[in-house]
Amino acid sequence: MTTDNDTAPAAGTPLFYSRPVPLQSDAHADLRILPGRLQFAAKSNAIPLVVGEFAMALQSFPILFAGPAAVPMAALGITEDNLFIADGQWEEDTYVPAYVRRHPFIFIDTDGGKNFVLGIDEDSDRLVKGGEEGNPLFEDGKASEMVQQALEFCGRFTGEHEQTQAFSKALVEQDLLVVRNANVRLPNGREMTLQGFSVVDVEKFQKLPDAVVLDWHRKGWLALVHQHLMSLSRFSELTRRQALREA
Repeated sequence: MTTDNDTAPAAGTPLFYSRPVPLQSDAHADLRILPGRLQFAAKSNAIPLVVGEFAMALQSFPILFAGPAAVPMAALGITEDNLFIADGQWEEDTYVPAYVRRHPFIFIDTDGGKNFVLGIDEDSDRLVKGGEEGNPLFEDGKASEMVQQALEFCGRFTGEHEQTQAFSKALVEQDLLVVRNANVRLPNGREMTLQGFSVVDVEKFQKLPDAVVLDWHRKGWLALVHQHLMSLSRFSELTRRQALREA
């Protein structure tokens, strides 16, 4: 499973982003965004989540934790394939992570986490220059409504990303996470294993000190743990989708 940061850092780029740059009315005046093209996520079997998504995400796929920082991830496939994308389109009636919906926009950190500007991935295949197809970034030299919505969306996403980091840090500090492997056997007899993720240890969770339980209850973190645990039943959905792909 792969992890990344929420905002574009000075060195390196987050998952799905190749060349994020600040959005500018002069440099990007004639760019338009094509809707619905999500092929960029078709070969990612895990995508980051923020805590505000858990309640919706658990209805579609397992929520797991990856890496030393315990980044919450949507488990979307058993192999490298994202089982929720077909022909570049996300499957209807399943949850689309905010990380995907945000693309190709992103907040770019300009001052050590104190100030951000709205950026865009210039290498995104969703961007076209000129023409009538897609939605314009600028109209009459001013940011379009879509850009305004992206600015608000990225602002909310970054705020929830910070809350997510606090929750993940608490899981690590309380030593609640254990490494697990998921062994999957398909109807055709093929066996596969999903590795490199962690889940909350139920026994350790039940033994949390009363003071921690009260604190987590007030912060909404107890609910997040329960949502994570509920989501693990969705491994059967990944198996079903993988079997259909191989049929």
